[in-house]
Amino acid sequence: MEITPEKLVQIASYFTVISHTKGRLRVRVNPKIQTEVSDVSIDDIQNISNKINGIKKIKINKIIASVTIEYDNDIFPKQHWDNLINGKDLDEVIQIITNLQKEVN
Repeated sequence: MEITPEKLVQIASYFTVISHTKGRLRVRVNPKIQTEVSDVSIDDIQNISNKINGIKKIKINKIIASVTIEYDNDIFPKQHWDNLINGKDLDEVIQIITNLQKEVN
């Protein structure tokens, strides 16, 4: 499945920050994501780094339900991640992700 910026916002709504430093975000994933966002696979999430400029690597730990995202803070600053996870300024975040997708495509 092609993950749209709007779908990323939906996925991020199931995340709770464990730790966040510039360039590295680690989140806990609410188990409800499995039933409520069933059209997105783990592979889809791991491949986001190939489709969005600034995301370097995504590591999923299924056992403890966490995701670690390594990113370029100069391209997608920490504040934008904070807004995405906290559901703030989402129109701006969606626009930024859309622009970064176009750069990679």
